Amino acid sequence: MKDLVNTQFLFSPSQTVYHGKVRDVYRVNDLIIMVVSDRISAFDVVLPRGIPYKGQVLNLIASKFLDATSDIVPNWKLALPHPGVMIGRYAEPFKVEMVVRGYLTGHAWREYKEGKRSLCGETMPDGMIENQKFDRPIITPTTKEDVGHDEDISRDDIIKFGLVTAADYARLEDYTLKLYARGCEMAASKGLILVDTKYEFGKIGDEIVLIDEIHTPDSSRYFYADGYEERQKNGQQQKQLSKEFVREWLMENGFQGKDGQQVPVMDDAFVASVTDRYIELYENITGEKFIKQPLDNVAADIEAAVNAYLTK
Repeated sequence: MKDLVNTQFLFSPSQTVYHGKVRDVYRVNDLIIMVVSDRISAFDVVLPRGIPYKGQVLNLIASKFLDATSDIVPNWKLALPHPGVMIGRYAEPFKVEMVVRGYLTGHAWREYKEGKRSLCGETMPDGMIENQKFDRPIITPTTKEDVGHDEDISRDDIIKFGLVTAADYARLEDYTLKLYARGCEMAASKGLILVDTKYEFGKIGDEIVLIDEIHTPDSSRYFYADGYEERQKNGQQQKQLSKEFVREWLMENGFQGKDGQQVPVMDDAFVASVTDRYIELYENITGEKFIKQPLDNVAADIEAAVNAYLTK
């Protein structure tokens, strides 16, 4: 199968382009054209092979959840001209990512195992086990770096260093908890648990808006609800739908993004299995069948769809 890894579109002579880890963001005046590529990153490193259909899966899930949460907070989305592209309003982004955790897993668990009981200013009680539910969701923000690793940061330091004003940060926290609660409700209706996720926000004038993606397998972790309690009691790993399995595969093969480490070879079988996992999550979280669009001319299809929107 083919993938969309690199994009070089010219939608306007005056456009600017930002190539992120996964998304290529084209700005034309006050419009953002976000092309979600099939690149995959882990440990803040873009892996050498793309995952066919991954970009479309992420974009379609994000679109669905942006629509489903627009009553909580306005968002940037205007149109979905192609399964792999979203067009929306430009917003000046806050330089933090709002990470919210309902369960002790992933990065939080790795920190906890090392004996740490505070994460981004949030206390984690003694005696917890991996994947255990917190008494209440905790917000553990990170800095948003253009290059290199995002870093954990506390609410106090975000305000102290002027990354976000105290008033705006209070609103970000409120939106984050409400969005997470809605995501948990929607996941539960499909037999899933929304374990943790992250949100990004920006400003259009004085208005705070939700930007980028929401509740996708790249920004979120899901467990299957069925059997969760039994697996916890038996000390078993939870059955999950997220990018964590890619991180685990990399760690098993000696890679954690540290200096001097080589990314292990991703063979065709592994790449195909990752595609299957992304499609599985799409179908589980949306309750809809994923329709595979032809990939032979995906770049040309995107260009035609975007240009049709821009000239209408």
